[in-house]
Amino acid sequence: MYFMEKLALWLTIVGGITWGLIGLFGFNLVSALFGDMSMLSRIVYMLVGLSAIWLAYTQIVPDRVVVVKKS
Repeated sequence: MYFMEKLALWLTIVGGITWGLIGLFGFNLVSALFGDMSMLSRIVYMLVGLSAIWLAYTQIVPDRVVVVKKS
């Protein structure tokens, strides 16, 4: 799970930077790199969205605690 959380974090950071560039300068980094709504751009957008959902899920759902009974 450590790899998934790191990947999700980096993809969400990229998404945040992209939205910041759009808001500040009207510049869409993903479209500039991969084309306006090309298949690759759509995949990047989907991965960023799924990453945000994954990070939200991991923050909301508590870690499972394993209870060991002493005999």
